[in-house]
Amino acid sequence: MAAVFFQDEDDIPRRVPKLGDVTLADIPPEIGLFPLSGVVLLPRGRLPLNVFEPRYIALVEDALATQRLIGMIQPRWREDEDEANSAPPLYPIGCLGRIVSFTERADGTYAITLAGLTRFRLLRETEETRGYRQARIDVSTFAGDLNEIPSAPFDREKLLGSMRRYFQKKGLQARWSLLEQMDDDILLVTLPMICPFPPAEKQALLDAEDLTDRVRVLQTLLDLSGPEQEGPPS
Repeated sequence: MAAVFFQDEDDIPRRVPKLGDVTLADIPPEIGLFPLSGVVLLPRGRLPLNVFEPRYIALVEDALATQRLIGMIQPRWREDEDEANSAPPLYPIGCLGRIVSFTERADGTYAITLAGLTRFRLLRETEETRGYRQARIDVSTFAGDLNEIPSAPFDREKLLGSMRRYFQKKGLQARWSLLEQMDDDILLVTLPMICPFPPAEKQALLDAEDLTDRVRVLQTLLDLSGPEQEGPPS
């Protein structure tokens, strides 16, 4: 009887590297873009998205069929810009996300979650594909995003206190017990993503050189939000 050999699952080549094993060499020079105002994805962050426009459904389908990568980037509206413009100018820096979960609904729309990998610099847009925008990108400037580089020590209590006052002023709720238990570096990814800052301020947080610089920008934005309302934080 002929011998039967079973291939170990660890020997089966992957189409994409594990999330923690991604290197600059794994990132393609051209990606599909998902422009979304007031929303930023940060490296090591998680961003849930509801995808319902046909062009972005096509983007998700194409991403799932290849490396599962999508470029999140903000439109850059000018005062004289028509917000109905389907191809507004874009900020020069975005963040590359990988689809780590998705659900297809009965109506053909998707619920997906992106994991932030690294920021990218937009070099130039290329020809649209199936209705969505594409661009040549450069990630070499942000090689550090793929590594665990901790922030310098910072005043955590001051930052969370400013955050509480900001949320109170805006009438927002937060799971403070969960935030207080987060490690510093996870906290510095989570807070900028959940704060409802205007697009330009969100972009300033994305543009921050590293986690230490992000603390400075975040603290400044929270302090500029104005005095707290009367009464204890919610």
